[in-house]
Amino acid sequence: MSRRPDGRRQGLRRTALLSAVLLLPLLLGLAGFAWFLHRAAVPPADPARHAEGIAVLTGGAERVETGFRLLLEDQDAQLIVSGVHRDVTPADLARMAALEPGALGSGALAGRVTLGHQATSTRGNAAEIAGWARARHLRSIRVVTAGYHMPRALLGLQRALPEAVLLPHPVVPARLRNPGAMARLRTWSLLVGEYLKLLGAALGLAPRPVPPPLESR
Repeated sequence: MSRRPDGRRQGLRRTALLSAVLLLPLLLGLAGFAWFLHRAAVPPADPARHAEGIAVLTGGAERVETGFRLLLEDQDAQLIVSGVHRDVTPADLARMAALEPGALGSGALAGRVTLGHQATSTRGNAAEIAGWARARHLRSIRVVTAGYHMPRALLGLQRALPEAVLLPHPVVPARLRNPGAMARLRTWSLLVGEYLKLLGAALGLAPRPVPPPLESR
């Protein structure tokens, strides 16, 4: 005849089950964060491949400079800098990219650069870039933003522009290139915050923007 477990054994089982239930979300969160760190550190995708469009999501001079460098290397590409403040001029962007102030008004770059003034969020960037790409019938886009921002940027663009091939081209901001950056609480606060924003975007918690048409410059 089998013996029924005593109250103590039942209590231990309940404690173990409760611990497992409480630990599972933590373990899943840590696994997701590890995946995020891996995705944030990947190098540019197929850098020699031609892309019809180059999309820079503003947020740092390194992004703008990288976008213009890619544009100069490909004479057939179009570029958008999305999320530009209304007071920023083409000359301002040219200086950020270490170009001559009048470089966007003449020469090889004339007519190939669009300043997107409507986006105020990553989801807004996606809508702005999608409208720009469709207006020009662009089927491949090289996406330039910070590595830690790239997963969220690609998520938004995949939803807004599913028909296009997206080629991530992440940049590493200067503050993360500094020695000892990964030992600073500020760095981990930035990364955890960006991971939480990515989770929110994946769940569709961000508001859906409807930007007006862009003006090419």
